[in-house]
Amino acid sequence: MDIMDKPKITGGVYLVVDPAMDRSMLLSKLAPALKAGINAVQIWGNWLPHADKRSYIAAVSGLCRAYKVPLLIDNDWELLLDSTDLDGVHFDTIPENYPEIKKKVARPFLAGITCSGDLEIVRWADKNRLAYVSFCAMFPSISAGSCTIVMPSTVREARCITDLPLFVSGGITPENILSLRKLTPFDGVAVISGIMSADDTSLKVSAYQSALNSTIHNL
Repeated sequence: MDIMDKPKITGGVYLVVDPAMDRSMLLSKLAPALKAGINAVQIWGNWLPHADKRSYIAAVSGLCRAYKVPLLIDNDWELLLDSTDLDGVHFDTIPENYPEIKKKVARPFLAGITCSGDLEIVRWADKNRLAYVSFCAMFPSISAGSCTIVMPSTVREARCITDLPLFVSGGITPENILSLRKLTPFDGVAVISGIMSADDTSLKVSAYQSALNSTIHNL
């Protein structure tokens, strides 16, 4: 399916999957998660040595396409060059050569970026009309161990800077979404272990979606 046929990333549950996980286990957890209502998927850059990246990406892409969910790669934008299995790239920092990247990829693609509290990143993302901005981390988390803690006030300031979808990540649970939403606006949550470590990923995704929907109705 062409990238232009895919829905935009507007909010909801953004799932980050770890390619160091056994492939068959990852796919068995990903399928019910997608069915329950994942809005976007990213393959984290935690590759095992000598991993067959393209084969792994193709397997994940097959499931994502079945549910018309966009698939992004973490940082490694070169993988977009000769593969249509990926719909975009997530940057951890501002790339120095973004115009050149767009020229080399030579097709429409989604791009998002992590902000760890530096609002200049938000301004750059807005200027370049990225697909979204993700804030890491709102709470302490093993998966987001390299991220600094972001204050809710920073996300509020970001909303004044841009109309791009804002995601929050790092220690996000269905239980703390409502309290965080009372402090700051955001459009979705980015989750790794909160979903993929669950025995039933479908139930866990539904819990996240329910929490997000309840905040919309209650605020």
